[in-house]
Amino acid sequence: MSEKKKAENKAVKRTNIGGQAVLEGVMMKGTRCYATAVRSATGDITIESHYTKSAKERNIILRLPFIRGVVNLLTQLFQGTGIIMRSAEVYGDYAEPSKFEKWMSDKFKINPMNLLMAFSVVLGVALAVGMFIFLPNFLTGLICDNIAAIRDSSLYSLWYSLIEGGIMLTIFISYIALVSLMKDIKRVFMYHGAEHKVISCYEHGLELTVENAKKMKREHSRCGTTFLFFVISVSIIVFVLINFMLERCGLLVSDSVTAYKVLNILIRLGFKLLFLPVVAGVSYELLKLLAKSDALPVRIIRAPGMLLQKLTTKEPTDDMLEVSITAFKTVLEMDEKDIPEKTFDINVPYAIERKKIEDMLKGTDEADIDWLFVDVTKTKRSELAQLKVVTKAQADTLEAAAKKMAEGMPYQYALGRTEFYGRTINLNQNVLIPRQDTEEVVYKAIELIKANDYKSCLDLCTGSGAIAVTIKKETKIDVTATDIFEGATEIAKANMLVNLAPCVVKQGDMFEALEENEKFDIIVSNPPYIPSADIETLEKKVKDFEPRLALDGDKDGLKFYRIIHNGYKNHLNENGALVMEFGIGQAEAIKEIFSDADVEIIKDMNNIERIAVVK
Repeated sequence: MSEKKKAENKAVKRTNIGGQAVLEGVMMKGTRCYATAVRSATGDITIESHYTKSAKERNIILRLPFIRGVVNLLTQLFQGTGIIMRSAEVYGDYAEPSKFEKWMSDKFKINPMNLLMAFSVVLGVALAVGMFIFLPNFLTGLICDNIAAIRDSSLYSLWYSLIEGGIMLTIFISYIALVSLMKDIKRVFMYHGAEHKVISCYEHGLELTVENAKKMKREHSRCGTTFLFFVISVSIIVFVLINFMLERCGLLVSDSVTAYKVLNILIRLGFKLLFLPVVAGVSYELLKLLAKSDALPVRIIRAPGMLLQKLTTKEPTDDMLEVSITAFKTVLEMDEKDIPEKTFDINVPYAIERKKIEDMLKGTDEADIDWLFVDVTKTKRSELAQLKVVTKAQADTLEAAAKKMAEGMPYQYALGRTEFYGRTINLNQNVLIPRQDTEEVVYKAIELIKANDYKSCLDLCTGSGAIAVTIKKETKIDVTATDIFEGATEIAKANMLVNLAPCVVKQGDMFEALEENEKFDIIVSNPPYIPSADIETLEKKVKDFEPRLALDGDKDGLKFYRIIHNGYKNHLNENGALVMEFGIGQAEAIKEIFSDADVEIIKDMNNIERIAVVK
């Protein structure tokens, strides 16, 4: 053997880290942790890692030889299935939960994924038992009982077990060969190869790089495929002993009647199922023992299992090796020191989520859908087309909001918040949704405050507190906010708290909330100004969801401007200013109401008269 070959075969490190290929990724398991790295649909690698009990921390009984093999097998069944499901979620399972899943979740408070995982394990075990134990047992019974040379032979038990083992092995190899033709399974087998190459790279003392890992063989002595071959081999030996025991103990019926033949098959099957833990335990110990040596006799024993790995592993691509290296390095680090666990960053392609929301909101103004995405993803509307992904958490928020919007609810109420002057304002249906027009009112008020060095402000009809919060944050002056409705003052206080904008909040009807001689340098107000008769002509999302109390300005829409006119002078300091928002077509009426003062009418960005400044 060449020196180069000897160097390749000589492992300079030993590790107990093992792995499992998953959908578009690899799970690596160390002494006290495991980590799964998956390449998402967007091409990024995301990691999920968790600490587990090490072997030394388990109950001493569960650590005993042979028993530990059964424990490990059951653990891998449940843990492996769960990891595969998680990897599928990362890579792109964007399906809407079925009615049954929703019913299970709502009715019994059961996570459908946990139920599905348990079902998958049970179904998988049942299929494995049926395909690799029941079917070989049944076919062997038919063969042996219908071939006279075998049936009458003194070596019947041996022939029976050898034929059964051969059938098991044939079914196993045929199964692997067939499933490897499936595109997704072939990729899993490629990740399986990547897992082996990275572990071998580490064991050969090489730096964990894609280039170094590529040089390694894709077969590995501790592979589960080799373990399964040992299971078949050990089962042949164990089943020989079982068949011999059944014959010597007289537990089989010697009559050739068909019914008795079937009974014998079922008796053998029952005892084989009973001894499955023994087969698993012995196979596990054999795998661990043989993995510790690379001597020629050991390699000969492992050879069939290594040969089977030619089917279950495929040559990986560079990006698959990169994923496997990421998982391995994470486990190495977690085994050596305590670092925080991680959960997958699950992203959904924007185009897929956008289509889903649009389907949920057919007939909804596209602008509202845009603003929904703007709010949730914190992306500018002009940049939505360039957005590649939304996080799973964002997708959940979008879909929960869309369900409410489908019933006509404005997206701001559906989300429970909106953006105002660059800040988040929390909302509920007790308050009006602050709009861009009101931002222009606030902009004018701030301009006056800074130009005149005003020290105090009254926000009359505060609603959500958006005006008060903004003026406080932008100018630092003292702000008092009033509203007649308790529900409004409560949410205004909440918004002041979360935005760190301390203001005085008073409940009462217009100026009645104030002390008699309480005065301010500037009064700002966005009072109700929709004429009562016009309320029913408004959009459904306005008239059916926004509080009528915050919309209805009485018969002509001007009731509250008259109240403001009658009281503002008592609460406005000399040289102060009153800034108000009003409705379309109300400018002349505002001038008439405040005819005893200097009134400036200002147009908004749409060139509509919208703001009145009274001095």
